[in-house]
Parts: sequence; C-alpha cells; structure tokens
Amino acid sequence: MYYEGRVARVTEIVADSTESFEDAIMTGFKRASKTLRGITGLRVKEQYAEVSEGTILKFRVTLDVIFILEG
Repeated sequence: MYYEGRVARVTEIVADSTESFEDAIMTGFKRASKTLRGITGLRVKEQYAEVSEGTILKFRVTLDVIFILEG
C-alpha cells in the first residue's frame, strides 16, 4: 500500500494587544485562520512588551503558524 506523506509549512506572524500576551496570541491566531487553511499548531517564538513610564502599553508576540499544504 502506498501512503503519501503530508507536508507542512511554517509562516511567521507578529500580533499585538493592549490587553495581554494571551490576547495577542488569540488575535494572531484568529487573523491567520482567515487566510490559512489546515492550521495544526502555533509556536510562540518571542514575547515583547512596550513600556512607557512604568506602564505596559502593548503586548506583542511573534508566532510560527504551522499548517498542512493542500494537494
């Protein structure tokens, strides 16, 4: 029996939020889901917070979005 393996691709995206890192991750995932089909996973590569005068202004994440290539 012949089995054709799956091939995945990884795309890096950056997303941010004024609420939290978790919200930034969800924002990135929801946006990626609009244009990428077959997402099988996410990897948070980097987290960064923009700070001014002792206050966090923005949470930013860099994500690897993993998805299966179609036919």
